[in-house]
Amino acid sequence: MNVAKSGYRVFSANSSVACTELAKKITERLGVELGKSVVFQESNRETRVDVKESVRGQTIFIIQTIPRDVNTAIMELLVMAYALKTSCAKNIIGVIPYFPYSKQCKMRKRGSIVCKLLASMLAKAGLTHIITMDLHQKEIQGFFSFPVDNLRASPFLIQYIQEEIPDYRNAIIVSKSPSAAKRAQSYAERLRLGLAVIHGEAQCSESDMADGRHSPPCVRNTTGHTGLELPLMMAKEKPPITVVGDVGGRIAIIVDDIIDDVGDFVAAAEILKERGAYKIYIMATHGLLSADAPRLIEESAIDEVVVTNTVPHEVQKLQCPKIKTVDVSMILAEAIRRIHNGESMAYLFRNITVDD
Repeated sequence: MNVAKSGYRVFSANSSVACTELAKKITERLGVELGKSVVFQESNRETRVDVKESVRGQTIFIIQTIPRDVNTAIMELLVMAYALKTSCAKNIIGVIPYFPYSKQCKMRKRGSIVCKLLASMLAKAGLTHIITMDLHQKEIQGFFSFPVDNLRASPFLIQYIQEEIPDYRNAIIVSKSPSAAKRAQSYAERLRLGLAVIHGEAQCSESDMADGRHSPPCVRNTTGHTGLELPLMMAKEKPPITVVGDVGGRIAIIVDDIIDDVGDFVAAAEILKERGAYKIYIMATHGLLSADAPRLIEESAIDEVVVTNTVPHEVQKLQCPKIKTVDVSMILAEAIRRIHNGESMAYLFRNITVDD
């Protein structure tokens, strides 16, 4: 039976190859066997999970990576957590390296904060704790009614820069927008490198137009009081794209948490190339790399894209040899071990800042 010496079990909530491989790497480091379970879809595409062994009174860790079919992965996690809950597991801890819907963590127009909804669903399904990595916004932790350990990938990416980029001392850390400058500054300070910021036209997803402030008011026939006269709201003037900082003759390293639609990164690389950067790297924790991202990267001025294995991207790597992967299973395994043994998690956050 899959009973570790210290009394916890590790399951994979996804039948995909990438999730199983990450789960096997974690269990090998922990010295335990992967739990026996079957995750599949019925002919009508309903998700079904069969746990093949007793979990009564056990602490269970569920490892779930998020492939392109996000909603199916979420259902797999919810169904498995509920199956373990109804099988009398003592604690159910989700290991979700990339937390889905994390970009939908603030109100846009008349939409909803889907990230909060997902947090409530996970709690209802039976999860009692979550281990994740580099949440898109740190404030997402406040959506949960149970503990959340938000690990950081920056030590692994910094190690890659030091070991795999020749002459990295001649590099400069670049933020592709002012909003991401704090993360870039954190990398620059630890690597003892300079900092540059690309400043220009605001992204559509982050513009004021997206939050409903410019929505037309309802027209009502009123008599009497006509309402208050508010100050005139001046529209933002979009400045021309500029690079704050000298990148001439330097290696430019753009850092971010998610690389999905690579249009912004490709445009940033072209600007940096025009300003004299002779090599351009992109470092990101979560490589979603959707749609035509591999082709756009291959045809761009980007020399290398480095991401971690929090999200499956094997197909994208086959399409674009510029994409490299850093393994973060070590820190996930150590987090599991420390949580189960009741040890402090502070060791995993040494030399880490809130801005990472």
